Amino acid sequence: MGCDIKISRRSVLASCALWPAVRLLRGQQANTTFSTDVKVVNVFATVRNKQGQIVRDLTKDDFQLDEDGRPQTIKYFSQESDLPLTLGLLIDTSFSQRTVLAQERTASRRFLEQVLRPEKDLAFIIHFDSEVELLQDLTSSREKLEKSLGEVQLPAEPRLGQRNPNPNPGGRGSRGRRGGTDLYDAVMLAADELMKKQKGRKALIILSDGVDTGSKMTLEDGVESAQRADTLAYSVLFADPNAYGRMGGFGGPSRRGGGWGRGRGGMGERDGKKVLERISGETGGRFFEVSHKEPIDKVYSDIEEELRNQYNLGYTPDRKDGAGYRRIHLTGRQKGLVVQTRDGYYAT
Repeated sequence: MGCDIKISRRSVLASCALWPAVRLLRGQQANTTFSTDVKVVNVFATVRNKQGQIVRDLTKDDFQLDEDGRPQTIKYFSQESDLPLTLGLLIDTSFSQRTVLAQERTASRRFLEQVLRPEKDLAFIIHFDSEVELLQDLTSSREKLEKSLGEVQLPAEPRLGQRNPNPNPGGRGSRGRRGGTDLYDAVMLAADELMKKQKGRKALIILSDGVDTGSKMTLEDGVESAQRADTLAYSVLFADPNAYGRMGGFGGPSRRGGGWGRGRGGMGERDGKKVLERISGETGGRFFEVSHKEPIDKVYSDIEEELRNQYNLGYTPDRKDGAGYRRIHLTGRQKGLVVQTRDGYYAT
C-alpha cells in the first residue's frame, strides 16, 4: 500500500510516506482531528533584564501586544501560572551522541524529579535515530519515566570488521536502525500526536546536535507542527565535536559526501546549531549549548527556572475572520527588557 510502518516492542512507528496515516499505538487509537475556535489566545512569556536575569514583578500594564501590527487588549494576566505542565523529552540516540548520552540520561532524571508535580503534570519520552520511538507515553509517574530513561541507548553498532549493511548512511532512503537521525519527524510526532491534545502549558525539550540526516518531514514541517500545538521547544545542543569525523558510516554524514537527509523536498541543513535555534526561536522556547562553562545540569536548572516563572497573558483578537498564521509581537514598556515568547499562532 506504499507505506512501511515498523512498530517496536515499546510501541511507535518508523516510516510512512503518508504521514497523516501514522499513529501512535499505545493502547488507544489517536485518530481525532484537531480544530480550535480561536476566542482567547494565550501567550506564555519569560522576561529578562539587561543582565539576563528573569524579571518576576511585572504587571499587565507593563506589556504591550499586537497581532499582525494591530494593537490588542490584554484581558487576562497572571504572574505565575499554576496551569498543568506537559513536558516532552526528545532524546537523540544516533551515534553522534555516543559520548554524551550517559550525561543526558542522568541530568534528565534529576530534572524530571525536580520539575514534575505529582498528580498535576505529565511527561513523555521519545528517542530518535533512524527511527522515532515512544519509550514512555504521557504519565505523571516518575518511576515509569525513570525506567524509560534507562532504556535510552544507542542503536546496535556493527562489530569490528563487519560490513555496514547501509551503504548510504543517513540518506533519504535509509531507514535502517544503524544510520540516520530523524529529528524533524520526532518533533512533528510529539507535537501532532501528543501535545496537540493537551491543555495548559506545554514544552518540548530536545537533546541533540541538531543534525537531521533522515527525516521524511522538513524543518518547516516540524516548526509548524509545534506552533499549531501551542508548544514551546527548548533545544539543548549537546554534541561531540569529533563525532562525525570518527564515525563515517555510522549514523553521521561521511566527509566524502553522501547521505545528508533533506526531509520531504527540503534542503539538508548541516549546521545543527542554526536548526535548533530556529526551532526554539519560532516556538517561544530557548536555545542552549552545553559547554564546560554551561554543563547540562546548569542548562536544566535554567529551563526549570523559566518554566516556574512565566507570565500568562490572554487576549481576544479583534480580527474575527481569516485563517492562517498570525504574528504576535509582545514587548515590555520598560527599557532594557527582553520578552521571550512565541512568534504567533494559526487561526482556523
